[in-house]
Amino acid sequence: MSDARSEQLIRTERRADGVELLHLDHPPVNAFNGALLDELAVVAQRLAADATLKAVVVTGTGKSFAAGADITEFGGSDAAKALGAKFRLAFDSVAAIPRPVIAAVNGFALGGGYELALACDLRIAAENARVGQPEILLGIIPGAGGTQRLARLVGPARAKEIVWSGRQIRAEEALALGLVDRVVPADELLDAALAWAGAFAAGPVVAIGLAKLAIDGGLDGSLAAGLDLEARHFVDVFSTDDAGTGIASFLEHGPGKATFQGR
Repeated sequence: MSDARSEQLIRTERRADGVELLHLDHPPVNAFNGALLDELAVVAQRLAADATLKAVVVTGTGKSFAAGADITEFGGSDAAKALGAKFRLAFDSVAAIPRPVIAAVNGFALGGGYELALACDLRIAAENARVGQPEILLGIIPGAGGTQRLARLVGPARAKEIVWSGRQIRAEEALALGLVDRVVPADELLDAALAWAGAFAAGPVVAIGLAKLAIDGGLDGSLAAGLDLEARHFVDVFSTDDAGTGIASFLEHGPGKATFQGR
C-alpha cells in the first residue's frame, strides 16, 4: 500500500484491496475551515472519477472524527453564505462518490462533523464516540445537511429533537436511534471499518455503485420516478463484466461463488 498527502489537511492511503482511507488531519479536533472543505471537495471529486476505486473509509486523526465548523470563520450573512457553499460542495462531492463510503467515527462527530458522516453511506462508531447537531446552542441552525440528510435518515420528528436540543448523543443511543449503523470498541474501529469496506470492495462494485445511484436518486421523487430510475440502472448493469461473471457462476456453481473484478 502507498501513503501520500493530497495537501496538508487530509492524508490519503490507497490500500491493496482498492479501499481508499481518508484521514482528516486538522488538529486539534479536525474542525472544518474553508481550506479543509476545499481540499475535501478536490479529494472526493478525484475519487469519484477513479475507476480503480472500490470503497472509501473516512476517519479523523486524533481523538475526534470532526468536532464541527471552525467557529473563528463565522461572521455575518455573507460569510455564512460563502462557508455554506464550501460545505455544500465538499459534502455533496463525498455523497456523489459512486462506491460505498463509510464514516469511521472516532470520538466527537458534532455539527459539520456529523454532517460529513451523514454524507457517507454508512457509519461505524467507536464505543466512546458522540454525535450531534449542537448549532442551536450558538443560536444558529445546521447548514451542511443536518436538517435534510438527518431527517431522511431518522425521520422529521427525531431530527427535530436532535437539532432543537443540540445534545451530544453517546454511541449506544446513536445506534438505537439509527444515527450510526455499528458500534465497536475504540481500538477496533479502524480495522472494523476497513474490513467492512473490504467486503464491499470484493463485490461487483460497479453494480454496487449503480444501486447507490438508484437508492439515493429515488429518495427525492415519486415512487414512479424512482422505479423508472431503477429500471434504467437495471439495464445498465447488464453491460458490466461482473454481471456476466455473476450470472455464469450462479448457473454453474450456485449463488455466492463468483469472483468479481469490479468491471
